[in-house]
Amino acid sequence: MAVPFRFRGLEVIGVIFFLFNLVLFIFNVSMISLRFYTFPETFRASYMHPSERLFLPAAVVSFGTVLINISQYGLTKAGPWLSHAVLVLFWIDAALAVLASSGIYLLMWSTKSFTVEQMTPIWIFPAYPLLIIGPHASILCKTLNPEQALNIIIGGFTLQGIGFLVAFMIYASFIYRLMTQKLPQASARPGMFVSVGPSGFTVAGVLGMADSLSRNVDKDFMGDGQMASMILKIVANWTCLWIWGLALWFFFVSVGAHWSCVHPKGGIAFGMTWFSFIFPNTALITATFAVGKAFQSRAIQIIGCVMTVCLVVAWCMVFGMMIRAIKLKQILWPQKGEDKDEGGFKAPAKSERRNTLEKKASNTTSTKSNRH
Repeated sequence: MAVPFRFRGLEVIGVIFFLFNLVLFIFNVSMISLRFYTFPETFRASYMHPSERLFLPAAVVSFGTVLINISQYGLTKAGPWLSHAVLVLFWIDAALAVLASSGIYLLMWSTKSFTVEQMTPIWIFPAYPLLIIGPHASILCKTLNPEQALNIIIGGFTLQGIGFLVAFMIYASFIYRLMTQKLPQASARPGMFVSVGPSGFTVAGVLGMADSLSRNVDKDFMGDGQMASMILKIVANWTCLWIWGLALWFFFVSVGAHWSCVHPKGGIAFGMTWFSFIFPNTALITATFAVGKAFQSRAIQIIGCVMTVCLVVAWCMVFGMMIRAIKLKQILWPQKGEDKDEGGFKAPAKSERRNTLEKKASNTTSTKSNRH
């Protein structure tokens, strides 16, 4: 959902961030591939680590985000070939989302037993690949012919519903955990914002798809195409108003939970969960813009713009803190951040990694000797 109040240069800013996002995506894919190639044992370890495996679907989320940016900034500036390519990639992304979401949850349920005390909102994250399918469908369907667009809307609505319902069921466990165990420890508290995302993405996706439905249905769709699309749009608008309210409620609860952490006696060491301050709240902001447009509320749209400015400032702060944490070896370092042993899991020993490197070096040397 685009920012309702435009100015010259806003499109350029969006393109710059899109290209920066694309560079980061390629860089991360290259680095993680190099890690798995250099230390093959870490590939399996990533899937078995109690915390790290919850973030594995982030690869699919990142891929889906890149596709959303392409649909936003590329389709109107390139030929029909890009629309066809993104259409194929949309269905590939949809398949990956289903596999990643169901696969990670199945792996969790097959390898370890969990208690309510261990529950964190990050348990919702494996559903996130499904939750961005709807927003992507709402953007992509605007550039396709009616038949293709209708298929995208139906597929996007279906997968969005699956993602939201899975997250909604986990909401129940999260609320039960809060009622019986109080708030999570300070270091895990940023993850509470993950609970904002499912409702926000669902509102943005459903309202966007409902708004495009009337342009992409035949006149005899469900008896009367225009009437059916109008009824569905009205139902979507008022239903999403409730869901948007749920996202706001979780946002206020998450903000309030950090009061003790910003106290002079409190504080939270940087961890990758800090990005939960950013990504889930982008869903809330896009949902706010979507609700403002659906109900033609200028006040809601202004609130969304204020939230956007705050989010950009927060992103700059979190990104800067990440660079600082890397320099201080607080993350991306053995037994630091998400790389520490936990829940009975132990990372592959250094000796094992050293043997792997020595074996590869030996193989390389012997290959060169054979050539000579």
